[in-house]
Amino acid sequence: MARPPAAIVLSEEEKAELERWSRRRNTRAGLHLRAGVVLDCARGYTGEEVAKRHHTSQQTVSKWRGRFARERLAGLSDAVRSGQPRKHNDVRVQEVLDATLNRRPKHATHWSVRSISEDLDVPRDFVHRVWRAFGLKPHLSRNFKLSTDPHFIDKVRDVVGLYLNPPDKALVLCVDEKSQIQALDRTQPGLPLNYGTPETRTHDYRRYGTTTLFAALEVATGRVVGKLHRRHRSQEFTAFLRHIDSQVSAALEVHLILDNYGTHKTAQVKNWLLRHPRFHCHFIPTYSSWMNLVERFFATLTEHQLRRGTYRSVVALEKAIRNYLDLHNQHPKPFRWTKSADAIIDSVTSVIKRINQTPH
Repeated sequence: MARPPAAIVLSEEEKAELERWSRRRNTRAGLHLRAGVVLDCARGYTGEEVAKRHHTSQQTVSKWRGRFARERLAGLSDAVRSGQPRKHNDVRVQEVLDATLNRRPKHATHWSVRSISEDLDVPRDFVHRVWRAFGLKPHLSRNFKLSTDPHFIDKVRDVVGLYLNPPDKALVLCVDEKSQIQALDRTQPGLPLNYGTPETRTHDYRRYGTTTLFAALEVATGRVVGKLHRRHRSQEFTAFLRHIDSQVSAALEVHLILDNYGTHKTAQVKNWLLRHPRFHCHFIPTYSSWMNLVERFFATLTEHQLRRGTYRSVVALEKAIRNYLDLHNQHPKPFRWTKSADAIIDSVTSVIKRINQTPH
């Protein structure tokens, strides 16, 4: 005859703890199941009924019923698994971390797995595991430039306010120029994409001239107003402002988000703006081009059309850019700005503090 299942009788403390485990959303899935199984066993359900209620097997129900009967709440935790004993203690881990973060090798600007392994006399795979566990990548570096604008905070709040809280009956445009766009052709024909082989092209090229794209990105819709000119002066920028003026309803105010390039601040441009008072300029801080959303459109244009394009004349290049603008404006998608002005200012402040605390 089969052995009768162990009777489960819970104390008030055990019942409360099991119910807490079964209700908590952040409880591990295994512990959540085990607590529910024991509670149902204590309520008098049979093993078959408990298995159906929790979509598990009767063997699993019997296992955790027996473990709880022998060890109570402690029996529901996972048992310690066997494995190879640890070879390197926390002291060795700390040595790798200290060397990586606080020292430099004598013969290089940064550590490699091989160099730090030799310096500390530890296996390379151990160094690799420590770096991976703590997210350390000494071989990588990133470029950055902090703004030196004395009105940085005011400008950040002004521009971010336009993104997150645009004014009523107004159009917010991110305006900039992508200058020196080159019409390039490779010196030799390349091979097309094929199975197991990427597209190929020569590293050198022939130049056939340049053009400049003046662009205004509508923040609300993602639509882009563009104009191409061969030169990049205040005359061309003023002509682009006239083009924007003709494209925007006279009933709307126009807020332009601009960088601090000299072309945007000449006497000719200022006089034009005085004659058109519905245009309002908002300048981003110096060295903060990432705040101008039209730069995101320029990156997309470069990736999709320019970087791998082949053009044997400026006319062909300009035609390709116009086609890209037309296709983009058929189904425009806005770029969403999500970071608040306070978050940006706090990030910059924390970077400045870290720089000031780091020995140079």
